[in-house]
Amino acid sequence: MTMRTTARLLSVALLSLGLITGCASTEEAADTPSAAQAISDAKAANAEAKALNNEWRDTGKLIEDAEKKLADGDEAGALALANEAKAQAENAIAQANLENQKFLNSTANEAASASSSSRGAAGRVSSYSVVRGDNLWSISGKDEVYADPYQWPLIYKTNRDKIKDADLIYPGQVLDVDQNASASEIDAAVNHAKTRGAWSLGDTEQSDRDYLAK
Repeated sequence: MTMRTTARLLSVALLSLGLITGCASTEEAADTPSAAQAISDAKAANAEAKALNNEWRDTGKLIEDAEKKLADGDEAGALALANEAKAQAENAIAQANLENQKFLNSTANEAASASSSSRGAAGRVSSYSVVRGDNLWSISGKDEVYADPYQWPLIYKTNRDKIKDADLIYPGQVLDVDQNASASEIDAAVNHAKTRGAWSLGDTEQSDRDYLAK
């Protein structure tokens, strides 16, 4: 190989290396925003945080310091501060969005609970018309009444003027249903139902008289 050929090959190699290096430098530079752009991005993010009422205390100060460094010609320092400010603002935005979502979820749960309670109250009856085969036990166990057969003494006590014997009611009777009984009244009714003792049809048991007298 002649000296001229060797030189030519060496020149091509160096030129290729320079081109490759130059392309890499250009791409790297394109991926790194300027300090001015970084400051602009930080301001935009902080403005969004302000709109959500969640601006962090020192984010604005970081942006001001970044602008000062840029004015002084410190591009690297300005870029670092601007990126820190932007990161803070983005964290503030995420935090605000999370809190807002928690609030919305809580409100939705409260509304659902209130709606469920309202439906439950609306589904309960204030009176009941007796049909053939009914007794206080079965009536009390109905979902629209108490959904608990052991609460039948509440119906008995509420309708003491209509029911002489708790074991004897008649089709066509309209019984009042107290849906506002206190917890202690419910406990007393359930306790009486469970401890009433023996009974006979047509008689008013002494245990029933004692319960009505309370």
